[in-house]
Amino acid sequence: MTAAPILVTGGAGFIGSHLVDALLAKGHAVRVLDNLSTGKRSNLPLANPRLQLLVGDVADAALVRQAVEGCVAVAHLAAVASVQASVDDPVSTHQSNFIGTLNVCEAMREQGVRRVLFASSAAVYGQNGEGEAIAEDTPKAPLTPYAADKLASEYYLDFYRRQHDLQPVVFRFFNIFGPRQDPSSPYSGVISIFCERAQAGLPISIFGDGEQTRDFFYVADLVRLLLQGLNKPDTPEGAVNVGLNQATSLNQLLAAIEQVLGGLPAVAHAPARSGDIRHSRADNRRLLQHYELGAITPLAAGLAALLGR
Repeated sequence: MTAAPILVTGGAGFIGSHLVDALLAKGHAVRVLDNLSTGKRSNLPLANPRLQLLVGDVADAALVRQAVEGCVAVAHLAAVASVQASVDDPVSTHQSNFIGTLNVCEAMREQGVRRVLFASSAAVYGQNGEGEAIAEDTPKAPLTPYAADKLASEYYLDFYRRQHDLQPVVFRFFNIFGPRQDPSSPYSGVISIFCERAQAGLPISIFGDGEQTRDFFYVADLVRLLLQGLNKPDTPEGAVNVGLNQATSLNQLLAAIEQVLGGLPAVAHAPARSGDIRHSRADNRRLLQHYELGAITPLAAGLAALLGR
């Protein structure tokens, strides 16, 4: 085990903090860079002597250089994940969502750190491939600044791979869910929003008929993949979808939550939102070819963990 730390940007957030826990459990030293805009100190075991927290933004190039110094690898998860925020303020979100990636690449190039894991998004596909399992070579059609920044980051990571020998591992997340996902976040997953309202006995709103589908993936299963991405000597070039190739409708999701809780509050249907993607499902053949999924957490078990049952 090397004493050199692994840097996790966004490590106080939903996914990042679960990765931090897993790395610490495996004996790694971990350095977290997080501006705590959505991440929380309470998500981190700050008493652990192998954990260091740097509070700041990936848009700060000097701080990113400091964060990367001495690290053996980087998991770059930091981003303003709110699609609506990127629409309302594309300049500010671009600083975190793209310039932050460029800062990480430059700091790694300068310091000879090679392995970087990057959290991309199914948003890069836009509405292309809708209704079918979406493969990685589906034409990209980002509809928002958030999606455009994720795709641009992918291109720059590939440039640094070819030009500067970086080893980027790019995962395109579909719908990740689990504990610590903040239901008050503007871009929170529908699962955490439904679960919070169901537990509080508050009415639940569905936009449209509830037959729209998503490909849900539990956070602990994701973390196993992230660990492989950080440690595997041979990783594929290009992006890899992270999903189960399973379509779950919102109506099926609510039925599963009702099963776990033993009941549901009132469910109301609102008009479908313009531009919403109706069906999203990952073609995960490339994922299965290169990574070991292990025992996948069933939706009901993931919901029970999220709901504390």
